[in-house]
Amino acid sequence: MEHISTPKVENVKLLDRYANRKAATGTLYLTATHLIYVDASAEVRKETWILHHHISSVEKLPLTTAGYPLLIHCKNFHVAHFVIGQERDCHDVFTSLLKLSQPVKPEELYAFSYNPKMSKENREMGWKLIDLKLDYQRMGIPNDYWEVTDINKDYEVCSTYPPEIVVPRAATKAVVMGSSRFRSRGRIPVLSYLYKENNAALCRCSQPLAGFSARCLEDEQMLQAIREANPGSPFMYVVDTRPKLNAMANRAAGKGYENEDNYENIRFKFIGIENIHVMRSSLQKLLEVCEMKSPSMSDFLTGLENSGWLRHIKAVMDAGVFLAKAVREERVSVLVHCSDGWDRTAQVCSLAGLLLDPFYRTFKGFMVLIEKEWIAMGHKFSHRCGHLDGDPKEVSPVFTQFVECVWQLMQQFPCSFEFNERFLLELHDHVYSCQFGNFLGTCHKEREELRIFEKTHSLWPFLLQRKQELRNPLYRGFTAYKELQPNTLPFSFQFWCGMYNRFDKGMHPKQCVLDQLLSCISQKVTLEDNASELENKLPFLDGPLPSEGCSSPKAGPAAAKAPTPPQDCGEGAAPVLSNGPSLGHQKHKESPAQPRDLGASMGDGQAQHQG
Repeated sequence: MEHISTPKVENVKLLDRYANRKAATGTLYLTATHLIYVDASAEVRKETWILHHHISSVEKLPLTTAGYPLLIHCKNFHVAHFVIGQERDCHDVFTSLLKLSQPVKPEELYAFSYNPKMSKENREMGWKLIDLKLDYQRMGIPNDYWEVTDINKDYEVCSTYPPEIVVPRAATKAVVMGSSRFRSRGRIPVLSYLYKENNAALCRCSQPLAGFSARCLEDEQMLQAIREANPGSPFMYVVDTRPKLNAMANRAAGKGYENEDNYENIRFKFIGIENIHVMRSSLQKLLEVCEMKSPSMSDFLTGLENSGWLRHIKAVMDAGVFLAKAVREERVSVLVHCSDGWDRTAQVCSLAGLLLDPFYRTFKGFMVLIEKEWIAMGHKFSHRCGHLDGDPKEVSPVFTQFVECVWQLMQQFPCSFEFNERFLLELHDHVYSCQFGNFLGTCHKEREELRIFEKTHSLWPFLLQRKQELRNPLYRGFTAYKELQPNTLPFSFQFWCGMYNRFDKGMHPKQCVLDQLLSCISQKVTLEDNASELENKLPFLDGPLPSEGCSSPKAGPAAAKAPTPPQDCGEGAAPVLSNGPSLGHQKHKESPAQPRDLGASMGDGQAQHQG
């Protein structure tokens, strides 16, 4: 709280970018974790909550006749435009938000103070919910060709890999250690996914320290062991996800890519996905298009094309499709890398897994996939998401691109995923929120040093508790679609309004199909419960069934002798048969209650409180 000089400012206006209506007027509060705006002009109490960690930039705009504007851009693409009456108040809020949104120490992150009043046992159980060993067992590992080894338990092989990794059984410790010295940052080839049907493996690593002519016998033996672990294939692919020009530039720095002459029976292939700096610039251009007030169709489409964003999404998707086809159709093992193997490699390996395995399209499976390919394998969430005050050139929307690729798949295969768009948005929010410990730090070793598993809570139980509202009502089950084969022609990709203009309410349809379907399913469950309850009461009735007891007087003398049915038959059945709104549809008028405890932690994220 030491960064907050003015915790409350009244008569603050909140402008709406798209709706042509009068600006809201209300009170702005600053707490230890959130900026909270309470709209005093609304008939029903309306609050906007912005988590400090979600703020990516705060900008003071030139003075207007209405006051001093403050423009806030968030990492979840929320844009809030406030106008504050007094210059001093505006400056105080501005300087406070700069400090609150850019903590210097990891201990200042929200996760270390977030307290959902959960027992220690439940918190520990939450961290044990995802067990990667079980996923490898599901793939049939360990087996004759692959083993789970703790050779990295002291991080001697690689400081950014987890303690346990999966390597070919034929690879000796000498081969593993030798390969680690020849791979950038020691990130040796390890198993990502084993396709049980044909023993083809998807493996990942970093670039070799090959330069123009260097070679390493142990690294060559490691790749040979991976190839021989798939006896049915005479060769294996080595895929470099970088543009060839970038990889060649790395050669001059003593790094680079594999020489096919040095490795037995490999086929080398470049897939040109641009680097983190190009992606950061592309997203910035996309957001500028999203923030255009009244663009013409030509301006919007030209801006979207010039941003290159969907072109990059297509490149990532194409790479995932290539990997999946190589494993499934060609029955060939594949080794994938980029530069350090924690950005583009994570994107394409996790996408290939989604395409190949329906388990990863379930709630639990998707969580396993993210833990396995992103968290455990050392994607630098802290740097890429800008959790701490650091080098802005390290920030890049790598995970955002992966989430969008999943959404693009959901548009082509709407019945194949157990979760819905809202789940992806919630997940994306919490990658940046720092409310839970899963995405803090850059690797497993750093999370152990920060004592994440002792001091913070896991996101996964929190999301599973909300499974009902985050599920896809069109999901046809685990076995309906085995492999996915998406179309990656340019016309197959859509602009994701639900992500990039999510908070601009005026841009969204008046009726949400997802909400309607979930509501119908909820109403169906309620009706079934009521019917079941009535059926359970039937054995306790004396005499005829309720349908006979409630029959018309024209039924004859028998009806007169029938016992009066219990109240449940007459009045209790009415709500079930009513054509009116179900309980889930009744609008509850929010009482103009006093402001809630502003210092209290928010247990259910931020998105629910957006206007």
